[in-house]
Amino acid sequence: MPRRKAPAKRISLPDPKYKEAIVARFVNGLMRRGKKSVAETIFYDALDKIEAQTQQPGLEVFKKALENVKPLVEVKSRRVGGATYQVPIEVRPGRRMALAIRWLIGFAKARPEHSMAEKLAAELIAASKKDGATIKKREDTHRMAEANKAFAHFRW
Repeated sequence: MPRRKAPAKRISLPDPKYKEAIVARFVNGLMRRGKKSVAETIFYDALDKIEAQTQQPGLEVFKKALENVKPLVEVKSRRVGGATYQVPIEVRPGRRMALAIRWLIGFAKARPEHSMAEKLAAELIAASKKDGATIKKREDTHRMAEANKAFAHFRW
């Protein structure tokens, strides 16, 4: 971390099909070994499958799923006098989005469907309906923060 000046925030270019920066961020999170075209194909196929299954625009379902998954609070370990406490803190907007993307991709990979596009489509549909493993993860995070609310005064 620099001493004098905060580093400039990098802004990623929007994706070529939908012209949305958030889609580009999601595709970058989905990408493995620098294969961006493969990640884009998986994502666009997933949106096509969503449109076929729900008769709603795939991009709208994707945005709704992201909004439903974003966590508001999380816990961080804080060591005070030899004891470690789980201190609840609010999540910054950038980290909120990063966690939502990471959780959606991670839980989509763990699904039993055959192709990654099918897995991603199923997870996005479930998250948009406030259902599925990703929403459970968010609820567990919120529940843990609520349970440790007594340690909120250890916030730094």
